[in-house]
Amino acid sequence: MRWEERVTKKIELTLACGDYEIVRALKEGDVRPDGIEMTILTEMDSTTRHWRFLRNGEFDVAEVSLSSYIAAKTRGLPFAAIPVFLHRRFRHGFIFTNTRSGIREPKDLIGRKVGVKSYLVTATLWLRGVLESEYGVPHKSIDWYAELDEDVDFTPPEGLRLHRLPDDKSVEQMLLDGEIDALLHPDLIEPIVRRDPRVGRLFPDYKREEIAYYKRTGIFPIMHVLGIRPEIVERHPWVPINLYQAFNEAKRIAMRRMENPRIVPLAWYREAWEEQQEILGDDPWAYGLDGQNRKTLETVVGYAHEQGLIDRKVPLSELFLDVSQGRKRGDKHRV
Repeated sequence: MRWEERVTKKIELTLACGDYEIVRALKEGDVRPDGIEMTILTEMDSTTRHWRFLRNGEFDVAEVSLSSYIAAKTRGLPFAAIPVFLHRRFRHGFIFTNTRSGIREPKDLIGRKVGVKSYLVTATLWLRGVLESEYGVPHKSIDWYAELDEDVDFTPPEGLRLHRLPDDKSVEQMLLDGEIDALLHPDLIEPIVRRDPRVGRLFPDYKREEIAYYKRTGIFPIMHVLGIRPEIVERHPWVPINLYQAFNEAKRIAMRRMENPRIVPLAWYREAWEEQQEILGDDPWAYGLDGQNRKTLETVVGYAHEQGLIDRKVPLSELFLDVSQGRKRGDKHRV
């Protein structure tokens, strides 16, 4: 091989992630990670992507459930992660109730039957933690009913009442039929979209609750991280930093583009953009482990430990690769 061919050859990686505006520049090739040729897959739903990465190791790099990644990491499974957070979401609006259940406030959930898609999913980890820490609803005071298998093998801790549903059961249908009293779900459920009168929200004015929660805590919940196979890092230790830089550049381009209200068919889009800035600051989607991101991640690790998903509070330095971009100020020059 000629020298010119050696220096221009890039390593090939597969990336599976959601089809987000903040990755558009990567997907369309306007941003290219230095030294890396990316094949980007965006058509999978989150549940399928997480399973295929954590269970089957099908992708080199993948957007993956934060809670399942934490559980996998503490069980010694071969995964690493970069502090890139493609998905965040406040969660108060995703607690659904059967309107005939008599549930009017969070403490009404105590002693009730509550469904989840799966117990480990990040959205419900956050919700259980928020219900317990902010509203006094212990997670062990509820009978839990899970529809799907977990991304990572999980043995319920002592005192947790967790029931696995048969394959012919759906938590959404059980909520409609009154077989369960409430449902914590990662997404908008079909009965809410259809405005079915049998289903409502625990917090009808959930946006007000979420803003109040943010003002109390400073937390904008992180849902997903960027997982990477550790053998890639071992062979190419420069890859995490280059990926981190590329994702940051793609996000910068997206945020600049999204300032233009003409690209979104919403009457009050610009007003929503300005409201986000006023409440959450200039960059609520920031990557890395600085500032509020550290508090947010340490909070969810604490929830995972309290709820028995992990057996110790794992430090962030174990969970995330170092993506610092060179010598820190004050380091001495070494020859």
